[in-house]
This record gives sequence, C-alpha cells and structure tokens, in this order.
Amino acid sequence: METRKKDGTWPSAQLHVMNKKISEEDEDFRGQPGICGLTNLGNTCFMNSALQCLSNVPQLTEYFLNNCYLEELNFRNPLGMKGEIAEAYADLVKQAWSGHHRSIVPHVFKNKVGHFASQFLGYQQHDSQELLSFLLDGLHEDLNRVKKKEYVELCDAAGRPDQEVAQEAWQNHKRRNDSVIVDTFHGLFKSTLVCPDCGNVSVTFDPFCYLSVPLPISHKRVLEVFFIPMDPRRKPEQHRLVVPKKGKISDLCVALSKHTGISPERMMVADVFSHRFYKLYQLEEPLSSILDRDDIFVYEVSGRIEAIEGSREDIVVPVYLRERTPARDYNNSYYGLMLFGHPLLVSVPRDRFTWEGLYNVLMYRLSRYVTKPSSDDEDDGDEKEDDEEDKDDVPGPSTGGSLREPEPEQPGPSSGVTNRCPFLLDNCLGTSQWPPRRRRKQLFTLQTVNSNGTSDRTTSPEEVHAQPYIAIDWEPEMKKRYYDEAEAEGYVKHDCVGYVMKKAPVRLQECIELFTTVETLEKENPWYCPSCKQHQLATKKLDLWMLPEILIIHLKRFSYTKFSREKLDTLVEFPIRDLDFSEFVIKPQNESNPELYKYDLIAVSNHYGGMRDGHYTTFACNKDSGQWHYFDDNSVSPVNENQIESKAAYVLFYQRQDVARRLLSPDGSSGAPASPACSSPPSSEFMDVN
Repeated sequence: METRKKDGTWPSAQLHVMNKKISEEDEDFRGQPGICGLTNLGNTCFMNSALQCLSNVPQLTEYFLNNCYLEELNFRNPLGMKGEIAEAYADLVKQAWSGHHRSIVPHVFKNKVGHFASQFLGYQQHDSQELLSFLLDGLHEDLNRVKKKEYVELCDAAGRPDQEVAQEAWQNHKRRNDSVIVDTFHGLFKSTLVCPDCGNVSVTFDPFCYLSVPLPISHKRVLEVFFIPMDPRRKPEQHRLVVPKKGKISDLCVALSKHTGISPERMMVADVFSHRFYKLYQLEEPLSSILDRDDIFVYEVSGRIEAIEGSREDIVVPVYLRERTPARDYNNSYYGLMLFGHPLLVSVPRDRFTWEGLYNVLMYRLSRYVTKPSSDDEDDGDEKEDDEEDKDDVPGPSTGGSLREPEPEQPGPSSGVTNRCPFLLDNCLGTSQWPPRRRRKQLFTLQTVNSNGTSDRTTSPEEVHAQPYIAIDWEPEMKKRYYDEAEAEGYVKHDCVGYVMKKAPVRLQECIELFTTVETLEKENPWYCPSCKQHQLATKKLDLWMLPEILIIHLKRFSYTKFSREKLDTLVEFPIRDLDFSEFVIKPQNESNPELYKYDLIAVSNHYGGMRDGHYTTFACNKDSGQWHYFDDNSVSPVNENQIESKAAYVLFYQRQDVARRLLSPDGSSGAPASPACSSPPSSEFMDVN
C-alpha cells in the first residue's frame, strides 16, 4: 500500500527520480574495473560474498568479458538452466567490471537463482559455500560443450596401474562434462576403500570442484556452572570446568569435585530457568544436552529426591521462593504469587521430616540472607489459644506430627507408587500448606507445588503422583524486612573462572592432512563390498591426484551433531603466496616445473557471527591492479595483506602459479613468475578491518 504525501507527491515517484539521479551519476563515474559493491537485498550477503569471490577469478571473468560464453551456451541441456544462469551472471560481471558503477543491485540474478533453486527463494540467511556450489554447477551445465551426453560405465581399478585408471576416469568425465568450469575448477581424487572382513581393495578416481577440509576439533569443552554448597555460610561459587564433549553429567561432577573437594556422589545437577528447575539431570545423561547458554547449578546434597522405603538416606526436597503480589484487577482483591531468586535442593533428615522440622531446616539453609526475628518481633501471648483454633480450622496432621506416619489409606492401584516415595501428596501431606491460616508467627509459609511452581497439581494423572516441590511463600512486608536480596544473589568466583581454554591456531596444511587421513565409514553410510556381497563399514582414504587451475578450499567451520550445532572459530593460518601441494599430490610429479603445485591466494569469503545469524564479506585481489580490497555488500575499501587472515575465513580461492604467469605475461616477455598477491600501497589509505 502506498500513501500520498501531504505535498501531493507519491513516494514511488521520488524513488524513481532518485534512481534516475543515481544512474546519471554512475554514467559520469569512472573507477577501477571490478571495484564494485553489491547491494544487500535482504540477508543476501552470502550471495554477494560468493559472487565477489567468483568475479575475481581472472580467467573466468575474462571468459565472460570477451563474450566467449555466447558460443558455448547450452540451451538444450536437461541438467542445465536453459542458459539463463550463465547469461544473468555474465550481465553481472560486465556491470561490475565496466568501471561505471560504485555498486550494483543484483536483483535479476537473485530472481534467477531463486527460480532454479527453490532453497534460495525469499530472503532467508544461507551459506555462501552452498550458493557457490550451486552456481558453479549451474554455470557448468549452461556452458557444457557436450550437447548430448553418452553413457559411461564407471570401472574399478581391478589391479591396474593408477596412471592408467586415472587417465581413463578423467577422459570419461570429459566425455560428459566439458566447460570453462571444468577447465578452471575441476581436479581429480583417488578414493581407496578397504573391506574390514575380506580385505578387498577398491580404487576409483573421482572429479572434484572444491575441497571441503575439516578443522581439527577439540574433544574438550568449557562449561560454566554455579556450585551451591550445603553450608549456609558459604556463598555460591562460579566455576569454569573443562569437560569432554562426548562425556556424561557424571564427568561434570568429577571435574567440579577436583575444585571443591566434594564427592561427585554428593552432587545434583540442574538447569535453572526463570527461577524454577527446568530440568534435573541424571548422572548418565550426555553433556551434549547442556547448551552453552544454559544456567547450570550444581547442588551439594546428602540424599536423593526419590527416597526408597526402608532407606535411611536424607530426602532431597526441591524448594522454590515465591512472593505474594497484588494482581492488577479492578479491586486489587486477588493476590498472586511470583517466583523469585534461585531455587534450592535441600537435604532433609528423615527424623526431622515434619512441617515444623522442614521449616527449621529451611531457616538454617537460608540463614546467610534471612534474618531471624528477635523476641520483640514475636507475640507469644495467645499461642495456646491459636493452636486450639488451628486444630479446628484446618484438618490434617499437627505441626509436630511426622510426615512419615500418614493416616491409614485405603489400598488401591496407586499404593505401589506412594510406597516408593514417602513424600507424595496423596499419603503424606495431610495438608498442602503450613502453618494453618491463623498461626502466622513464622517468617513464611510452606506449600506443596508442582514443578512449575504453581499450586495446581491436578492437571494430569502423572502430576498427582509426582514428587511434590515445596514453595516458600513470603508476604511482601516480611520479605522486605527479613530477606536480604543483595546477599541472596551474591556469589564468589573460583580461581578457575579466569581460565581460558586457548585455541591454538591451525595451519591450513594440517586441515589438508586431516582431509587425506584414513577414516572408517559411519553406520548410516556403509559400502557394499562386491567380494563379500554385503554392506561393510570399510576404511576410506582420499588422496589428491590432479589439481585444478583454481583451487577452492572450503573450511568446514559448521559442525552438526545429533544434539548440537556449533561454529568453529579456530584461526586457520593460510599463506597468501606459495601454498605448496607437492607433498599432498600422489601423482608422479614433474620436478622440472614446481609451479604446477604452488598456489597464490586470490579471494576469501568470510563469515562473521554464529549459527543463528551472521554476516558474509569478501577479500579479493583485483586482477588488473593486483590490489587487495574488502567487499562488504555495497561498500568496497582497499586493505593490507596482513588483514586478510582471520578467524572469519570460510572459503579460500587459490590460483596456480603457472596460470598466473600465463595470464599476466601472455606474450612471454616476462621471465619471472607473476603473483596475484601483489604489493600494497601506503597503509594510511586502508581501512582497518576488525
């Protein structure tokens, strides 16, 4: 909907005039070709980053600028996109490299991508590497020189020499796939599978367009917890624990025990959220169920929550703190109860398991921040009279009666459940509230509640027989007078809180070594052994056989497991020049030409942020000037080479040195190999990229 302005003009008309002015300004603008930003259309920074990286691949950009693509458009390829992706990309490259635009709006290209890949429809956040993979595949099929693909049977090595099998595999690949993308980006793997039962070895050679290399993952994680000791004089302690990622809750207790000296058997772990227990963990539960953002409290206890009949162990009671507050209705006659503070797990001895005994235990546990009333504050004059009135007022056991000696109960189907826990509502708490209404000499009242901290325990059959929680209910005036909120919220930091688990930087070569390491297939992805005639968890090893002109290295920063997702912010140290792959390529090498195995960096796609949100940018080296620039959507700034390496590096583009030499010295006049990672102008002209 559009609303006319007070002066009678329409906003869209003004926008049209502004666009016209901008286009006129662009016509007069003369800048460095390729130094052109891309407008963010709404969460499209992932697309802009991928496009800027690809736009700065010299031979691919020259291919489109020289209109070589027009002769190779494949409109009939059923796997392609009728040439539309190639044409849209060509138009974008020509605009960016015209030198007439400070930035351009990639609206047409975005629509084409969404049309052919529905996952990129709309304006959700996506992954730059996923778009890059789609774009390279789409450009390849749109520009495939093979108009009619023939059927090619994949053959195993069957004991033949690697050279022969690799040559056959590459020729078969080229018989179906022949484009500028294959010429520029495709290399060859050697894949070796070994059956664990019969020892059968299967060797195949497969093409690749990019390397997705894993990052060395630490098997430890750091968890921050609050330890609540039983001694009421001690404040809660904040601890920072190093625990195994695939460990159990018991491992957390063992780690905390080393700091506190308290036995792990005397600890209970809880997730506290909004003043209540969100979850009470069992010792065998995995640590992966605890998220980094969870507030984890570890309580020192001397018993268990579900007491066993005949056992002499203390009973652990979950306790909430509540305050009566006037509700916002028209007559203020209704009073609500609001949770506050941190909940407690209180160990109660069986011989003190009475309402009055529980009150005294709680007074002791709260003594650090709850002041006992003086004798002047109490009025004992009518205590006997009050007690007599109380007996008539509220039915149930007296305050001195034991909760372990309930009234005789009719046998029924629930008797087995109630015997298991002597603290159930049905057979133990003759009344759900203490003290009775007219006996108000205590600082607070006690009431059984459910796990949410409300008194409604009849919402479901399961709730009725569940372990009741206890709520300490405060009157506002009593809380203000006797409850020290600042002291209650106080805690101390253990020395370990200052500990920071240092993440040592990783060399890119280490990631490539990890990529070529032998691994065992997962249960979800077994290999069918032709010798055993059954699926096997074989060992697999990938080796590099032939490398492309442009090598794309994708750093697998995003880790996905059944329980968690995380982004690895490890700093990967990668060289700007002379990345040597000679030690990783197993194909017999041409020692007279070492440039075939050395690469120079030409572009980097960066990701800042976490799993849920983030931002993509690009570092790229201009093919004409050799200057590095930082592309942040429609903003472009020159940068120093020493600013390129960061924890945000996500996708790396490397160019083989013999190709760089060929492109920069087409007439062969220059004898020295040229490097795209070029010199830097004075530092005063650069922006500082954080």
